[in-house]
This record gives sequence, C-alpha cells and structure tokens, in this order.
Amino acid sequence: MSHSAALAASEPSPYQIPSRKLGIWMFILADAATFGAMLFAYGYLRVANPDWNRPFAFWPSIVNGIGMTVILLTSSLTMVAAMLESQRGRTSAALRWLGATMALGALFAALHLREWVALIGSGWRLFRNPLGGTPLVGATFFSITGLHMLHVISGVVVIGVIGLGFRRGRFTASHVEITGLYWHFVDLVWMFVFPLVYLLNMR
Repeated sequence: MSHSAALAASEPSPYQIPSRKLGIWMFILADAATFGAMLFAYGYLRVANPDWNRPFAFWPSIVNGIGMTVILLTSSLTMVAAMLESQRGRTSAALRWLGATMALGALFAALHLREWVALIGSGWRLFRNPLGGTPLVGATFFSITGLHMLHVISGVVVIGVIGLGFRRGRFTASHVEITGLYWHFVDLVWMFVFPLVYLLNMR
C-alpha cells in the first residue's frame, strides 16, 4: 500500500457523527415532531371554532411575551459565548456565560409562571373559559406553553449539571456544545409559539 493510500485509509470519514451529537439530534427531531403536531392541532382547532376568544391585550400580555422573547434570544447568544469559550479552554469564562444562560432561562420561566398565575386568577383553566367561548382556548394555551416551559426548566437544570461537571473536568467542550444545541432548539420553538399562541390571539 502506498503512503498516500495509507493516509486516505487512516482519515476519518467526514460523515461520522459523535454518538452524543447524533443522540441529541435524534431527540431534537422527535421533539420537533411533537411540537409540530401540537401547533398544527392548535391551528386546526382555532380555525374550526367560530367562538374562539382572543384573550390577550397588548398590555400586559403581549408586552410580557415580547420581553420573554428578548430574554430567550439573549440566552441563545450567551449559550453561544459559553460554547466558544469552552472550545478555547477558558473554563472560567465559559462557566460565567453558562451561569448567565441559566439566569436568563430562570427569568423566562418566572415571567411565564407569573403570567399563568394571572390567567388562573382571572378564571382560566385547562377546560374553563371565563370569556364564554370554547374551553379549548385555555386547554391549548396551557398545554403548549406548559410543555415549552417544562423544556426551559429542564434546560436550566441540565446546563447547571453540565457546568458543574465542566468545572470539575468531568465534561468537555463537546458536552457544552450538545447542551447548546438543545437550548437553541427550545428558543426556536418559542419563535413559533409566541406568534401563533399570543399575537394571533391579541384583541
């Protein structure tokens, strides 16, 4: 075998994907299908019900939603910074950016929970509509936003675990990158949830 043939044989395939990255991509695809099905069903129910209410006023609901959107977009930037710093071997800087991402995620969840408390205090439930329209308005809202909020809270916990392991040397920059992929997916889902569930229901 010639030297060039030996080098070609020893080169890794460009199509090889690390098992952890392949796993997270498979999870993201499955989760995207779940959210896609829920949003499609939501759109169908909204169009099919002539008595669908529009419960969200620009203030405070839409303003609060815009604030949550800005927070999530900012958290994507801090997550990118954490990934870049981890790849450069700057552990302290990476941990600071991971902490910032966790804080933004926790703030998003807090604003969301405050909104839920306000809506429940106004009489909204999974199958109760205080405005007299179809109860599916509350059912779809709490289901979709609740599932997304669960992903955000889970992401904050996972980032904390990865950050702790990264500081102790148990996890690598690859783990930070994979966590970032999940976090960006959560942010991307919100870019569909906010206009469909909030803006289209603004009175």
